[in-house]
Amino acid sequence: MSSPTPSKRAKIIQASPIRKLNPLADAAKKRGIEVFHLNIGQPDIPTPPDYWEAMKSRIPEVLAYGPSQGIPELRAAISGYYTRLGLDILPSQVMITTGGSEAVIFAMMVTCDDGDDILCFEPFYTNYNGFATMAGVNLVPIISRVEDGFHLPPDELILSALTPRTKAILICNPNNPTGTVLREDEVRRLAGICESRGLFLLADEVYRDFTFDGRTHFSVLELPSIADRAIVMDSISKRFSSCGARLGNVIARNEEVMEGLNRFGQARLCPPTLAQYGAAYMYEHLSAEYFKLVSDTYESRRNVLVEQLEGTPGVFFLKPEGAFYATMRIPVDDGDSFASWMLRDFSTGGRTTMVAPAAGFYATEGLGRDEIRIAYVLKEERMMTALSVLREGLAKYPGRKG
Repeated sequence: MSSPTPSKRAKIIQASPIRKLNPLADAAKKRGIEVFHLNIGQPDIPTPPDYWEAMKSRIPEVLAYGPSQGIPELRAAISGYYTRLGLDILPSQVMITTGGSEAVIFAMMVTCDDGDDILCFEPFYTNYNGFATMAGVNLVPIISRVEDGFHLPPDELILSALTPRTKAILICNPNNPTGTVLREDEVRRLAGICESRGLFLLADEVYRDFTFDGRTHFSVLELPSIADRAIVMDSISKRFSSCGARLGNVIARNEEVMEGLNRFGQARLCPPTLAQYGAAYMYEHLSAEYFKLVSDTYESRRNVLVEQLEGTPGVFFLKPEGAFYATMRIPVDDGDSFASWMLRDFSTGGRTTMVAPAAGFYATEGLGRDEIRIAYVLKEERMMTALSVLREGLAKYPGRKG
């Protein structure tokens, strides 16, 4: 009897362009090469010490299951966070998830049936591809361009992408992988389309606290006209530099949507319990000064990126406006080959730089092949060195164009 084969879903789910080159990076380190990781959004800012103290203070005799929708303390703390921002969000409208990843998967599943479509502007966070495969959803890509700073294309292009099975539009704002911050008028444009076409607006707002050059983030939650169709996905991973905590949340004012989300939550039992106590403390006690300090830190690192790469022959990008990412065009034949070559074949002074090939952030075949994403998550001095190594690698790469 022949061996059983894995599912189609298992075969087609995308490998992470962020992580797939890790074996090459590990091999480089074994050869004694120092690898500067600009490929992954892992902050080096210390997790606030009070997070650990808050967790320790709540260590129980038995680490039991928690509520499926999250502990009341954290849901109330997140409600308070939004209240301080001027947004009226009730604890009952907050559901805690196992990371922002589960938040996105749940949002896709609660708005779509198998085979339904979600419009998404590419390049987009690469794991949306995987989440969509897991949820049985089709992502319909709409191209945005580096020449426009990856801001929204005209409404006509968005409307032309609608299908009879379109159920939602998905945005990430501020954006991973581009660093674009959508303006208020752009968010309102999307809200108008969702209103007129009966769609949900799904907003990944994980980076909402990191905006630069005096910009402020405009949330979909600020629009009463779409209160019944706006769903926000969020996470503490970047806000509190705690990626390993695996805590996120979904916010929805639509009671029917929230009921569905809670049933999904019941099926997976509960999110991590102890981590929730630490997160609740941070939401309640970290001040606006903390958020400004972190945002200013990333803005300073953004400035280093611009100073080091702007004007480099063949490199094109517009200044990132938020988050801590930049997607840029580079003069190479293929971004995957270039990123691999940097790890396998290139070093200078015993150092090399790891970047994320941008093709994996697109759904349209062939797009992004001459682009990379950089996560500027290293301290300024290390960023300068990493980018100097990158510039030298670009100059020596055998597949260089132009």
